[in-house]
Amino acid sequence: MISKEEIPEWILKLEPEDLMFLKRLALYSGSLKDLAKFYGITYPTIRLRLDKLISKIKSSEDETSDPFVEKIKQMAEDDLFSFDTAKSLIKDYKKDKKNGN
Repeated sequence: MISKEEIPEWILKLEPEDLMFLKRLALYSGSLKDLAKFYGITYPTIRLRLDKLISKIKSSEDETSDPFVEKIKQMAEDDLFSFDTAKSLIKDYKKDKKNGN
């Protein structure tokens, strides 16, 4: 059994509903089709939810990332604005940072 100290950082950064989603995904043997039926939503919707969760996990594992960039990514994942807006903000931020602004 894993101790609390051994729990990976990326898991600790997930919301309870994300952990429940992962649990259900495992219980349904990774079948997104069956998981969509369980939640009563369409396959594309469940796929989008999984893609957002994957993005959260990837961003939490990137230890060298900039806090501002991570905040923008998180806001996009939380549907506060679109991924295209997030990309644009990050691009402009990195350009300004590179130019010393």
